[in-house]
Amino acid sequence: MPISYLIRKSQKSKLFSIPCKFSIPFSLSFSSQTVSSDASDIESNGDNFDPPLADGIFSSSPQMGSFKRGDPTFHSLVMKYADSGDFSSLERVLDRMKRENRVFTEKIIISVIKAYGNAGLPDKALDVFDGMLGEFGCKQTIRSFNCALNVLVHLGHYEQAFGFYSRANSMGISPNFLTFNLVIKALCRIGSIDGAIELFREMPLRNCSPDAFTYSTLMDGLCKLGRTNEAVSLLDEMQIEGCFPSAVTFNILINGLCREGDLGRASKIVDNMFLKGCVPNEVTYNTLLHGLCLKGKVDKAVALLNRMVSDKCVPNIVTYGTLINGLVKQGKTSDAIRILAFMEERGQCPNEYVYSSLVSGLFKAGNSGEAMRLWQDMKEKGCRATTVAYSAFIDGLCREGNVVEARRVLSEMVEKGCSPNVLTYSSLMRGFFKAGDSQGALVVWKEMVENGCAPNEFSYSILIQGLCEDGKLKEGMMVWKHMLGRGCMPDVVAYSSMIYGLCNAGRVNEGLKLLNNMLCGESKPDTITYNILLNGLCKSGKLPRAINLLCNMLDQGCDPDLITCNIFLKNLGEKKTLDNAREFLDELVIQLCKRGRSVGASTVVEVMLQKFLPPEACTWEKVIRDLCKRKKVHMSIDKCRRELFS
Repeated sequence: MPISYLIRKSQKSKLFSIPCKFSIPFSLSFSSQTVSSDASDIESNGDNFDPPLADGIFSSSPQMGSFKRGDPTFHSLVMKYADSGDFSSLERVLDRMKRENRVFTEKIIISVIKAYGNAGLPDKALDVFDGMLGEFGCKQTIRSFNCALNVLVHLGHYEQAFGFYSRANSMGISPNFLTFNLVIKALCRIGSIDGAIELFREMPLRNCSPDAFTYSTLMDGLCKLGRTNEAVSLLDEMQIEGCFPSAVTFNILINGLCREGDLGRASKIVDNMFLKGCVPNEVTYNTLLHGLCLKGKVDKAVALLNRMVSDKCVPNIVTYGTLINGLVKQGKTSDAIRILAFMEERGQCPNEYVYSSLVSGLFKAGNSGEAMRLWQDMKEKGCRATTVAYSAFIDGLCREGNVVEARRVLSEMVEKGCSPNVLTYSSLMRGFFKAGDSQGALVVWKEMVENGCAPNEFSYSILIQGLCEDGKLKEGMMVWKHMLGRGCMPDVVAYSSMIYGLCNAGRVNEGLKLLNNMLCGESKPDTITYNILLNGLCKSGKLPRAINLLCNMLDQGCDPDLITCNIFLKNLGEKKTLDNAREFLDELVIQLCKRGRSVGASTVVEVMLQKFLPPEACTWEKVIRDLCKRKKVHMSIDKCRRELFS
C-alpha cells in the first residue's frame, strides 16, 4: 500500500505538520575570530570544533533580520538542519539547547525523529524518542509515538515495529487509528493477513474507527495472497459502515481481479466506482489494460485506450508500454509500431522498456532489419540502453544466429557500465548452442560465474538443454547434480532436456524415474515431456508401455498434439497395423471427449483427417455435440450479430 496516503493522513492529523515560524535567510560561517564565550566553554570540555551558533547571529544587521537569543531561533535551526540532513550541526544545536535549558517541544522532537528516519537510521530515531522525557524534558504522546512507529514500518523493520507497538500501554499511550493502520500495514507486508484482520476487528473495541486507508491496506494484503473474494466483501462492509472508498481502494480490487483474470467482476467494480462518484484515473485504466493484455484481449485493450482518451484521462508511458507489450506478445508487432508512432505524436517519449519489447517482438517475428533500425533509433534519441534493453537485443541477435554480433554488443554493454545479468548470459549461451558451438557456450557460462552473476534455474536449463541436445549426456548430468546441490529446483525445460538425453542414450527407464519426480514436485510435465518419453518407449519396442503412459498423460490433464499422434501412427504403421491406427486414434478422441477436453479431441480429429483416417460417425457426433453446445452456439451467434451491426 503506498505510503503517500499514510503521509497525507498524517499531515491531516498534524503528526508531521511542523510550521517553521523563523527562518535563517543567510548561511552561517564561522572563523576563528567569531568565537563566543560559550565556544570557550565547549573547547574547554575537549571538543575541538567551532560552535554551530555565534553570538553575532543575534545582533545581526536589520537587513538580515532581528533575532533574539530565544527558543524560536533554536527551533528554526533544528528544523533547518533536520530537513537538510545535516546531523552534525543538528546535534550541536541540540547539545547547546540542553546546556542552556532551552524548551524542547514535541514538534521539534518529531522533526528530529523524521530526519533520522529519512536517513535510514531507525536506531537513532528510537534513541531520540526514548530520551524525550529524561534527556529533553518533553512528554511523549501518541503523535511522537506514531512518528517513531512510522519510521520502523517505512524502513521495513517490522519485527522491531511490533515490539515497539507492544510498549504503548506500558508508556501510558493509547493507540489511535493511525497506530493501528501502521501495524496492520506491517502485518500485511510480512504476509500475516489473518493477524492484520484480527487487529482490524479489535479497532472498534478500542474506540478507533477504521478509515479508507485501513480497508485499502487489508484489501491489498488479501489480493496479494489470492483471497480476492474476501477483499471484495470488505468493500461491501466498508460502505455499510459509512466509510467512503477512494480511487485507491477501487484500484486495489480491480488489480487483484485482473491478476486472477476475472475481468467481468473487475468491470463491475468500475461500474460501482462510477455509482459512488469516484472517477477512474490513469491507474484504473492501466490496470484494466494490463488485465486485458494478460488474457490476450488486445483488441478490447485498444478500445479501452480510446475510451480513456475520450474520458479526458491522459495516457502515460505505463499505458502505452502495457499495450505495446500486449500486442507484441500476441505477435501483432506492426500494430505495436503504430502505437509507438501514436504515443510519439502526443509528446510521449518511449522508454527503454518500450523499445526492449518492440525489439524483442521484431526479432521473434523475423524482422531483424526493423529491429536493428529501432535499436539505432533508440540510441539516437538519447534513450539510455539499460540491462533490459541490451538483453533483449542480444537475445534477438542470438535468435538470428548472429552470435558474433551478440558478443560485440555484450562487450559494448560492459564498456558503457551496464552490468549483464543472468538473462543476458543465458541468451548468449543459447545462441552458441544453436550455432553448434557448445564450447563457446561453456566459455560464456564460465565468464558469467567469474563476473559474480549467480546462475539460476533458467540458466541451468539452457546449459542442460544445450549439452543434452549435443549428445553430451555425461556433462549434462554433472550440471544437473551441480544445480540440485545448489538448491535450484529444475523447471520443466531442465527435466525435459535430461529426459531427452537419457532416452536418446537408450536409458528410458531412468527418464521415467525423472517423470515420477516431476509428478511429485512443483514442475509438472507438459506435452513435450510426454512426447519425448513416448517416442523413447516406441523406439525401444515398448508400445504397450507407451499406450499406458499416454493414458497417464490424459489423466494428468495434458492433451496430445500432432507430434503425439505421429509417434503412434509411425510405430503402428511399421507393424503393418494401419487398419488399427484409425481405431486407436478414434478411441483417443472418445477418451478426450469423456474428460470434457474438446480442444484436444478436435486436434486428434484434425490429424486423422490429414492422414485420411476419418473417425467413426458416432465419434464425429460426440465431438460436434461437445463443440456445439447450446450456450457456445448462442455466444457465437451474438458475437457475429454485434460485429455485423455495431
